[in-house]
This record gives sequence, structure tokens and C-alpha cells, in this order.
Amino acid sequence: QVQLVERGGESVHSGGSLRLSCTVSGFTLDYYSIGWFRQAPGPEREAVSCISSLNGTTYYADFVKGRFTISKDNAENTVYLQMNSLKPEDTAVYYCAADLRERFKVCSLSRWSYGYWGRGTQVSVSA
Repeated sequence: QVQLVERGGESVHSGGSLRLSCTVSGFTLDYYSIGWFRQAPGPEREAVSCISSLNGTTYYADFVKGRFTISKDNAENTVYLQMNSLKPEDTAVYYCAADLRERFKVCSLSRWSYGYWGRGTQVSVSA
């Protein structure tokens, strides 16, 4: 059974840092890509970052470049999102998602590529 569980969301002040984790089961990170997405009240779910399986290729949304870093530990079945220099506009529910369509695909920032999602973790950044 495929499962993704996000952890690490908290309330922080502007300029602070958080590290989110996404622990997966039912498949291996050796083969499949993971994406991080976020959704604030109202707007659509938007891509934050993704990491590919084979060579660890990563992509970032422009609004997080230089502030967020995605990484993974295949042995721990966990993907991380290190978030620094947080801003109030980063406030959202953060989701991780898995693309299990094909092994060794380069990851995508399109939410339509991902068929399996976690329940999300709330990140709140106050000014």
C-alpha cells in the first residue's frame, strides 16, 4: 500500500527556518520521483520542488530558489524540504506526492504527474 506522510510543519516568524519530511512506504525512492507542493486558502495547489530517483535531479519553483533545498535519504525512505528565510507568503499546507508511472523518470513540477499524495502539513509564517 502506497503511503506518504509529511511532518515538520509549524508556526514560525518571518526569516525563520523549517525542515519538512516526507516518509514513504509501499515503493522505493530508488525508482520514483517525489514532488513537494503547497496550497494556501483559495489558490490552486502549486509546485515547490521535486527530486528525481536515479540521479537526484532537482527542480525548484522560482519563488523558492535560493531559499529551499530538497534532498532525500533512500535508505530512510524519506524526502526532505529545508526551508530557510521563510516569508509570510510561504504560509500554506505543504504536500508531498509520488510519481509512480514509470521508473527513473526525471521529476516534474506539474501536479498532474503525481498520482499519490500525502495529507499535508501546515506551515504558518508570521510577519
